Amino acid sequence: MSVITDEIALPQDYENCGQFMHGLMAKLFPICRSITGDGVRETLRIIQNYIPLKINEVPSGTKVFDWTVPLEWNIRDAYILDEEGKKIVDFKKNNLHVVGYSIPVNKIISLEELQEHLYSLADQPTAIPYITSYYKKSWGFCLTHIQKTQLKAGHYHVLIDSDLKEGSLSYGELILPGASNQEIFLSTYICHPSMANNELSGPVVTLMLAKWLLSQPRRFTYRIIFIPETIGAITYLSKNINYMRQHIMAGFNVTCVGDERKYSFLPSRQGGTLADRVALNVLKFQCPNFIEYSFLERGSDERQYCSPGIDLPVVSVMRSKYGTYPEYHTSLDDLNLVTADGLQGGYFILKTCLEALEKNKIYRGTCLGEPQLGKHGLYPALGTKNLQRETRKILDLLAYTDGTHDLIEISDTIRVPIWELYGLVEKLVISGLLVESAILN
Repeated sequence: MSVITDEIALPQDYENCGQFMHGLMAKLFPICRSITGDGVRETLRIIQNYIPLKINEVPSGTKVFDWTVPLEWNIRDAYILDEEGKKIVDFKKNNLHVVGYSIPVNKIISLEELQEHLYSLADQPTAIPYITSYYKKSWGFCLTHIQKTQLKAGHYHVLIDSDLKEGSLSYGELILPGASNQEIFLSTYICHPSMANNELSGPVVTLMLAKWLLSQPRRFTYRIIFIPETIGAITYLSKNINYMRQHIMAGFNVTCVGDERKYSFLPSRQGGTLADRVALNVLKFQCPNFIEYSFLERGSDERQYCSPGIDLPVVSVMRSKYGTYPEYHTSLDDLNLVTADGLQGGYFILKTCLEALEKNKIYRGTCLGEPQLGKHGLYPALGTKNLQRETRKILDLLAYTDGTHDLIEISDTIRVPIWELYGLVEKLVISGLLVESAILN
């Protein structure tokens, strides 16, 4: 692995930021994160170097809906020594080697007793699994199945130098005001140890989206959060749900957006929301071979955002969906699985969704009947196939700008990508043939 300096230079071009995201991911990769603890704070502080993130702390024991913020967990070292003093498992070489939230232990035990605390994957013998035990006090080690089968009878020295005590849950929040107080919501999680696609692709892509948004005029306000999965989402909702219900018009759970496999889409619980419509529209035109999942196949924070009584319009746009690719929740989900090109693609799709939301409006034609395009400088003097297609786009667009259809719906109906309509709409507004009919909230 290449040495990463303290400063990862921001790209000069927001359209070519894959290398930056992969470099930042490499810097974040070694940090041992969990749902609480110093690893989360360190990750947030690094992100804070690039965007004006506000870091919040919620004390252990705080009631958040039906849950309670847990004790804070931190770990400094862990290993297993054989009878010859050789480290056969070493947390400092791979932080997946320790079961998350393991209580402290320092003792010599037999192989038989040790086996009760070992986890491996027989069907993936070279992979270290990711295992956690957040709400039940226990301890354990994860190792490859090859390592496990090579253990010899005898005694082993096991040490986990950790603590589990009153502390807090940390999360990051960034509010980017727009012309409207209606909000677009971006959520990503920062609670897994060294895994690339399932953990770090979401935060680095979200950071880059935030950086791009900071450089743009914004029609809508953007609420962007970096949280521990599940308990972090629940905690955030418990503090903000009333406001969010009133103001969030579309949201995206950003995860698993860094490999180069097919794109995936997981809808909101109710489906048909503005977030569902824009995501499906963009995916349909940009990568029509994407895999569409059911809400019954959910497994990330859309569970919280779309739960009954919450019902926020939140979807997930991913590359390989969590839980479906063989490297998921193992040490094989590494910096080789996630690429600069993969991250660039994930960023591009979500950025395209945000651009579409910003430009999505309802228009009404001002002319009774079909307008004479030539009179308005919109009809080509010479007919060619390409120009005829452009003319057809204009006429089809005008056919549905009746004050009842937004641009996303029109794009779906006339089978033209929404981004190809932006320039046409501008021309038609300038010509006086279209006027904005309603404000989308």
